[in-house]
Amino acid sequence: MLFLSLPQSFLQMNTIFISILIEALPFVVLGVFMAGMIQIFVSEELVARVMPKNPILAVLFASFLGALFPACECGIVPIVRRLVSKGVPIYAGIAFMLTGPIINPVVLFSTYVAFGSNWTMPLYRAGGALAVSVVVGLILAFFYKGDGLKITAGHHHSLKKLTVKQKIGETLNHAVEEFFSMGKYLVVGSLIAAAVQTYVKTSTLLAIGQGQASSSLVMMGLAFVLSLCSEADAFIASSFRSTFSTGSIVAFLVFGPMLDMKNLLMMLGTFKTKLVLIIVTSLSVVVFLYSLLF
Repeated sequence: MLFLSLPQSFLQMNTIFISILIEALPFVVLGVFMAGMIQIFVSEELVARVMPKNPILAVLFASFLGALFPACECGIVPIVRRLVSKGVPIYAGIAFMLTGPIINPVVLFSTYVAFGSNWTMPLYRAGGALAVSVVVGLILAFFYKGDGLKITAGHHHSLKKLTVKQKIGETLNHAVEEFFSMGKYLVVGSLIAAAVQTYVKTSTLLAIGQGQASSSLVMMGLAFVLSLCSEADAFIASSFRSTFSTGSIVAFLVFGPMLDMKNLLMMLGTFKTKLVLIIVTSLSVVVFLYSLLF
């Protein structure tokens, strides 16, 4: 009887909301588990030892290194802080931070599924991530001096002394913490997306996104506000295909994992303000220009 008394629009919003969650949750669970394994079983010292000394090669290496680290943007900043504190140049650390949440297999596969089992959008997304990462990394390499950290990362308890069973336990603990940390952002983002699709007239969205430039800016702003996990944002982006251009959706998929409300606060707490301003400005400009190519 309660469902009969609810407005039809509310029931429609609820259906859209649940469908987005059901599609996204498996990828979120897989992503946090893989991030937990990387956190516990791969040492930052190993990554630091293999980092090239040449700035250009280091930026390229760090950018592609993101493909091996399926970490969500929720946990990438602390990893970068530890890497930088152990000798990785700040420009390489930031390059890795920008691509890590995007070009890893989990995120690209979730994007592939979200966009109808088609590789076009995942390739656009990966290409944009690499372009932004390389440009921002090179800007920092040649125009920014210092390590950029507000404070040096403290010493963490040694994982080498743990047994395999204890490491597995630590992996699961990390995965659970990551899941609950990012789960609330997924729920809120899904709810907002469902509400927009239900209550905002399509004509209104089309009017906002008529121009390529304005639609890209709108979607970049939306990505920042929603603060979605990169393992799930493709499902929400795909729901806007009928109202926004390909370029603006690419901007949403590239910009969101690099800069949103939650990781901006984390960056401001970890890196010096000047460094954060350079990162925010340069990546915003490059993402916007990249989206105009479509």
